Amino acid sequence: MVRYLAGAFQVVLLVVILSDIAISEERTDGYLKLPTEVSRFFRTPEQSSDGGDDSIGTRWAVLIAGSKGYDNYRHQADVCHAYQILKRGGLKDENIVVFMYDDIAYNESNPRPGVIINSPHGSDVYAGVPKDYTGDEVNAKNFLAAILGNKSAITGGSGKVVDSGPNDHIFIYYTDHGAPGVIGMPSKPYLYADELNDALRKKHASGTYKSMVFYLEACEAGSMFDGLLPDGLNIYALTASNTTEGSWCYYCPGQDAGPPPEYSVCLGDFFSIAWLEDSDVHNLRSETLNQQYHNVKNRISYASHATQYGDLKRGVEGLFLYLGSNPENDNYTFVDDNVVRPSSKAVNQRDADLVHFWEKFRKAPEGSSKKEEAQKQILEAMSHRVHIDSSINLIGKLLFGIEKGHKILTAVRSAGHPLVDDWACLRSLVRTFETHCGSLSQYGMKHTRTLANICNAGITEEQMAEAASQACVSIPSNPWSSHDGGFSA
Repeated sequence: MVRYLAGAFQVVLLVVILSDIAISEERTDGYLKLPTEVSRFFRTPEQSSDGGDDSIGTRWAVLIAGSKGYDNYRHQADVCHAYQILKRGGLKDENIVVFMYDDIAYNESNPRPGVIINSPHGSDVYAGVPKDYTGDEVNAKNFLAAILGNKSAITGGSGKVVDSGPNDHIFIYYTDHGAPGVIGMPSKPYLYADELNDALRKKHASGTYKSMVFYLEACEAGSMFDGLLPDGLNIYALTASNTTEGSWCYYCPGQDAGPPPEYSVCLGDFFSIAWLEDSDVHNLRSETLNQQYHNVKNRISYASHATQYGDLKRGVEGLFLYLGSNPENDNYTFVDDNVVRPSSKAVNQRDADLVHFWEKFRKAPEGSSKKEEAQKQILEAMSHRVHIDSSINLIGKLLFGIEKGHKILTAVRSAGHPLVDDWACLRSLVRTFETHCGSLSQYGMKHTRTLANICNAGITEEQMAEAASQACVSIPSNPWSSHDGGFSA
């Protein structure tokens, strides 16, 4: 009788286990599977050692910080942190492509030479990060070529690209300044939404991936996909903000959870910190894309709205497919107590440079050259902002009249509609404005919606040139409005 009961118990246990495996593929509620993640019992030692099984294919990742300069410290810190998560997750360096200008770790302003941190008490995230593309190699052309696996289109760098196959999974993470329909690059021109989505469609047409996840940190990040990224490409995109709002910096001077006192910069970006720290504390074998989305959305909700695009049905998939999983987290369960709680403050991305300059000014000794330099930087930045804003407003009045100008320039299209009808027109008007009025810069990027509206209103390049030449009699010589870096488009 005892043997019969024991045998029956084993049968019931096997049925429960097999049922759990069958149901887990269809779950959308995010509840826990068996604590030990039963599927691991059926892997071979070889499969367990590389963090996956043959059905998963190869995991690929592209990480890119689209800025340069010490005041943009946070972007490269975000990328380095992302690399450490992927590395702990079992991805190999040969499958991780890293773009970062690499001017932060050994910058003279860095209080810890050779070290980059992404949180006040964080460890060094710079150690071991591959330097595939640095300096001027970090550009839109190389970024898109790397995604497409087009080695012949790459200039400089390691030559590493996403040489993926039809069963592979791709994770792309971008962090930098953005604006309606555009994201920045340290080497101009910037990357426009139509170019990015064209590349994604080409990647899909090539049949060289099974699924893709794209995390994008930037102001107005949603405008890079809204009305442009169709269903059916097997691409799930998550953005730091919707189409009309900014994204935010975190661990900044003056915040409750600010950086160590020797730092004068923000250490991370809010959306990025949210998903990175969520990945740090969870078992990615059980956490899904949807679960991370809700955690991130809730954490940053008072600042911006994390937004999903593309094939949202992929949200039920596990993060493990894309990020791998840190073995040290295998026994962690998915509970809200593992979610890092928000602070009460964040800094708008477009104001991070002013925060940095002010901290430099505040800390510098009275009468010192550092005090004078910081004061000059603040005044130049503010002067540039006034110049860009007033020039755009005057152009609107010249083109449409005093009463109609403001309404046309500030119009916002409804959800599901791309920013502009003619992307070539937008790029031509950006170049025309910058020819007569100087570079838009990281701050002035926000006016791409204005320029898109001018295109949508039927204004020609010639009309724009005439209005810009009247609005801008001269181009200020400060670094934010020079042409040294080339055109944004």
